[in-house]
Amino acid sequence: MNPWFQLLGPAMAVAAIGAVVLGGDTLLPGRGRLWGWLAVGLLLALLGLSLGMNSAGAAPHRAYVAGPWSLFLQRVFVVSALLAILGSMDWLESRAGGRQAEYLALVLFSTSGMMMIPGARDWALLVVSFELMGIPLYALAAWAKNDGPPDRPRLGAEAGLKLFVTGTASSALTFFGLALVVGLSGTTQIDVVADPARAPLAAVGMLLIIAGFGFKIGAVPFHFWVPDTYQGAPTPFVAFLSVAPKLGGLAALAVVLLHGWARQGSLWAPAVVLLSAASMLVGNVFALNQSDVRRLLGFSGIAQMGYVLIGLAARTRAGLAMSLFFMATYVFTNLGAFLVLHAGAEGSGGHGVAKLAGLSRRAPALGAALLIFLLSLAGIPFVAGFWAKLFVLLAGYRAGLGWLVVLGVALAVLGLFYYLSVARSTFMAEGEGSAPVPTRLPLRLAIGACLIAVVGLGLWPRPLLEAADVAAADLLAEPAAVSSRR
Repeated sequence: MNPWFQLLGPAMAVAAIGAVVLGGDTLLPGRGRLWGWLAVGLLLALLGLSLGMNSAGAAPHRAYVAGPWSLFLQRVFVVSALLAILGSMDWLESRAGGRQAEYLALVLFSTSGMMMIPGARDWALLVVSFELMGIPLYALAAWAKNDGPPDRPRLGAEAGLKLFVTGTASSALTFFGLALVVGLSGTTQIDVVADPARAPLAAVGMLLIIAGFGFKIGAVPFHFWVPDTYQGAPTPFVAFLSVAPKLGGLAALAVVLLHGWARQGSLWAPAVVLLSAASMLVGNVFALNQSDVRRLLGFSGIAQMGYVLIGLAARTRAGLAMSLFFMATYVFTNLGAFLVLHAGAEGSGGHGVAKLAGLSRRAPALGAALLIFLLSLAGIPFVAGFWAKLFVLLAGYRAGLGWLVVLGVALAVLGLFYYLSVARSTFMAEGEGSAPVPTRLPLRLAIGACLIAVVGLGLWPRPLLEAADVAAADLLAEPAAVSSRR
């Protein structure tokens, strides 16, 4: 079998599912719910097959390397897509008309791009994978182009435009940096870079590439698109946008920084530390004043990326493993929070904190789920988010980043105020209505799966921790090429 087909099998399978959905809708139009269930079933089958998969190896010229590192991330990407599709099926049926299959296909095509990122060891493949991940997101952000309040009726189109403009700006920065790095090293291999001491422009190129990836994960100062896009884009899609692409960005940063540029750590580590501190500070402080829960969760996500970057800044196996664990738990926590918000907003007519008033009485299960997701985001024992924050802060402390850890702890306490303000509105405030909040089977399944994962990983995090540690060890143990002396 061709090594490329063997190693890229999972990513190609996801893309094939997207093609099947599109082709099936062409032959049997108007059955979007059927294609949603088909995609969910096939993704479940792929996830099951991956448990017995052993696709370790390298493609010709080591342009792509598969192993525990790539397999761990691919499984998380598949789970993200599966939950996002389940959570969006009802919304698509009621609001997207005959465009369900196209939406599902774009989610799957974006996921296939994400799945190629962890194994990419060549700049050309990494950039193509990154753009395959990003371009479908621009269209999906504007899918409900006429949604919005009376004073801003095209808020969805505005959200898509802002994501597109910032996405293209980040690509421009990345390409400019690549031109310098590749031109000076004379190769497209990620783990070969010109010595910045002899070629100062190589350092400029490296920092530009980090800035380009910073846009993708929404780190400060490249975060401006996050709250506006979260507010205007369809909430079921934002649930996916808020987790999976950020994990793709983390995977790319880890491959580039901790594998390809490990020997140049003294150059890029201060930049990552600065991004981490700024993201935690800006995200937590600006979230305090938000009245729209989507914007609040947007700034919360910026702060969470700051905690993730502590693990990368540590430059250790434990730091990378804890960042992976953090992101895996964040997928379930944040995706679940947005899906509960979507269900509550559909029942109350808005996404404001005040609109969630009385949700626990109108829908006790949704109120309880939202509380658990908020506690996990805040890092309260004993749910998944507590262990995620604790372990990544411990990894940073052991790596000598004491001041950054102290800042993170202080800002985590500050974050309690805005998370608990949402919980207070949900449980203690009196709502305007008393009608129950209807939720159908797919959305209930998605929220239930996220809830079980958050509670289960809070009670028993060891299996995921061990898997993350094996994945981190796999990436850091890969032999790197000798740096160019040009």
